[in-house]
Amino acid sequence: MNLKNIVIILDHPDESRNIGAVCRAMANNDIKELRIVGNRDDYDIEHIHVLAIHAGYIFDKAQFFDSITEATKDCSISAGTTRRRGKKRGKLYLPEEFARKASEITSGNSKVAVIFGNERTGLTDEQLSQCTVGVTIPSSNDFGSLNLSHAVQIISYHLFREKLATQNKAIKSYESLSLERIDTSVKNITNNLKEIGFFKMPGREEMENFWRSLLSRASMSESEVQYLEKIFSKINGLNKKNKAENNAEKSDI
Repeated sequence: MNLKNIVIILDHPDESRNIGAVCRAMANNDIKELRIVGNRDDYDIEHIHVLAIHAGYIFDKAQFFDSITEATKDCSISAGTTRRRGKKRGKLYLPEEFARKASEITSGNSKVAVIFGNERTGLTDEQLSQCTVGVTIPSSNDFGSLNLSHAVQIISYHLFREKLATQNKAIKSYESLSLERIDTSVKNITNNLKEIGFFKMPGREEMENFWRSLLSRASMSESEVQYLEKIFSKINGLNKKNKAENNAEKSDI
């Protein structure tokens, strides 16, 4: 586990004080990179530093973005946190399961993003659709809502514990693909599938979401995804060749 490659992302947090508490939770667990979807000018830096104690530097170095997609472009996997399950929310990792997955990826010098939603609403289905996996923290059915900084603390702690558990182990590692590279591969695959006639245009977005999620969770290397792309290109080429041969046979008749 390389905690330097863990990125904590807050999507439009409401309270400046909560951001400060998040910084402290991150520092407790040796996680230093904070990104925020929103505007820096919307927050009270003094309030942030009061709650951050000696971790205010994390906010001072934080980067700001317009969307989750932009904030996670250089990451190999983006995990949206949610306590609600639903048809559109897919498979949800438990914190300890996610920590093991993150350990494999970050040890190969690739970044892993964990996204936390607004204090009032959490992450919406639309925001979660910009993430590649989901993480859930089990909590009481009677009072399941967690404070933002508490949620960050729980996830960060599991990541930190995973580092302690693996720091003396030799882990086979390689650099996983960034989401930007995965999106390029997804376009390549779906373009070939479209030419083959595998799906109609209205189904393309669902197909692209499927492949984006699958490739991200697979933590593939560059050579592996290139091999996968060649498979689909070859299938498309063989399909065109067979069509041409069939048309030639028909014309001879």
